[in-house]
Amino acid sequence: MTFMNPVTLTGRRVILEPLAPEHHDGLVDAAADGELWRLWYTSVPTPEGMAAEIRRRLDLQEQGSMLPFTTRLADPVTGGPGQVIGMTTYMNIDAATPRVEIGSTWNAASSQGTGTNPESKLLLLEHAFEALGCPAVEFRTHWLNHQSREAIARLGAKQDGVLRNHSRTSDGILRDTVVFSILEHEWPMVRAGLEYRLARRG
Repeated sequence: MTFMNPVTLTGRRVILEPLAPEHHDGLVDAAADGELWRLWYTSVPTPEGMAAEIRRRLDLQEQGSMLPFTTRLADPVTGGPGQVIGMTTYMNIDAATPRVEIGSTWNAASSQGTGTNPESKLLLLEHAFEALGCPAVEFRTHWLNHQSREAIARLGAKQDGVLRNHSRTSDGILRDTVVFSILEHEWPMVRAGLEYRLARRG
């Protein structure tokens, strides 16, 4: 891979490090925090399916279509990597444009609402726009996942449209997919908004 090599992205709250098989047990514990695999509107691996999900993401990385990360809390004392709280990715990578989608993200229930997700998005967006030179970054979510749609809109992303009957969920039901994007010229304002939100949390 030349366009998108594995990289560690470090913030004050979270550290995004390249996904590896040794993250398995930590990811199982993170998914168990809230039994996230029971959420009908998103796809979080069960404890029994975590190893297969790690392999799937790493296989897509080998094919050049995904760059997966494990999300950790930053240790408040050392600033180094702490507890594993979830996963996120660059996906649907288009190296020619270049363009990426940020998605396949989930975080342990206890970490939600603590600023970890906005900081993860800040790190990913900063790398996409400022290191990779992307003119646009995309987000997609289930039409019925109102929490995710609201979170993406709060980032400053604009809705591009809805792909109706776009894909099937794990139980075979057709889903409508909402597509959002942030363009390069919008990034400074989006960045300022994210930094303001994080600063208010201290």
